[in-house]
Amino acid sequence: MNSNIQQVKQRFGIIGNSPGLNRALDVALQVAPTDISVLITGESGVGKEIIPQIIHQYSARKHNEYIAVNCGAIPEGTIDSELFGHEKGAFTGAQGSRKGYFEVANGGTIFLDETGELPLQTQVRLLRVLETGEFMKVGSSKVIKTDVRIIAATNENLAQAIKNNKFREDLFYRLSTVPISLPPLRERREDVHLLFRKFSSTFADKYRMPTIRLTDDAIPILNGYRWPGNIRQLRNLTEQISVIEKERMITREILLKYLPKDSEQNLPSLRGHNFDGNSKLENIDKDLILKIIVDLKKELADTKKAVAQLIKGSNDFDNLSEDNLLPSYTGDHQTSSPSITYPTGIDRSSFYNDDYEEAIEEHEEVEESLSLEAREKELIIKALAKHKGKRKHAAKELGISERTLYRKIKEYEITK
Repeated sequence: MNSNIQQVKQRFGIIGNSPGLNRALDVALQVAPTDISVLITGESGVGKEIIPQIIHQYSARKHNEYIAVNCGAIPEGTIDSELFGHEKGAFTGAQGSRKGYFEVANGGTIFLDETGELPLQTQVRLLRVLETGEFMKVGSSKVIKTDVRIIAATNENLAQAIKNNKFREDLFYRLSTVPISLPPLRERREDVHLLFRKFSSTFADKYRMPTIRLTDDAIPILNGYRWPGNIRQLRNLTEQISVIEKERMITREILLKYLPKDSEQNLPSLRGHNFDGNSKLENIDKDLILKIIVDLKKELADTKKAVAQLIKGSNDFDNLSEDNLLPSYTGDHQTSSPSITYPTGIDRSSFYNDDYEEAIEEHEEVEESLSLEAREKELIIKALAKHKGKRKHAAKELGISERTLYRKIKEYEITK
């Protein structure tokens, strides 16, 4: 990791090592010394407000004003006055002249959060500031010059807002000279537990109580939850548990009580969880599941060949195909039982013999006993053996990262 990025994390208390987070911080450091406009995008609660602070502190403007403005929290009728100021008598209640943020922050930085909430009239004024560095107070005809760097942020889809005529396309291009995107927490699963531990420590100090910790069976639940509210939701949940729970060791059952389940989006994802106690899908990777399915299909094809070899004395042996060896379903498939279509001239008694039926039953029992976990382990062992223990090549063949392979080797206690 870039040493500068690590310094930024320590200075601003940023927790996490996900590639998306590191990329955003790297871009912020690169643009900081310039006066380029920056547009920060990301879902609500991902921590967009930290990026403009970093840019300001690592710029030549760091000793001047930094003003953060939540555009969505200011009423439409007063936002122009807040941003650009007003003259006495400009509107009802304007009993004196007032400086706006763009005048106060001259030489510094203004962070416009929730930019997508700006009224169209205000967008026109903002575009002029970006292009010429000029603006006029509400109720004044005097042009005022300002030298302000603008950093904007939004959780809205501005491209869609442009199509709906709610956001100016020319303003969008002026604001997004350099775009920075912050990933949602569900794409930073390796950071979730780190953030939880950080928040736990913070609230333990704040409320003067022992730090809460997760048991081993609770960690996968925390990591796999979708976190629709992102870091903000995780922080609030950690604070809630810290205050309410008397037990300092938080089990799987306790944690699940605090995770909302009012919609499908809020439910923890299947991957990494075992909610009903019956699922065997814990920690199974999608790529490995696909390989398992491919292997099972291959085994099915081999079984069909074996069936064909058992059929003797039929004139239609050469006409056997995959289609007429597979079960054919008649009627409503929800209620009817499958019936097998046999080749012409072959009755069931010649198609199956006792030995074969016994072998098939035994094969089905073995297949049922093999879980996805066993299949996954088998694939990993085979790949490692094939490449003589070289994890890099084995991971490439399996279609997973080397880091994931290393975790799987430890999980299944695979020895070389």
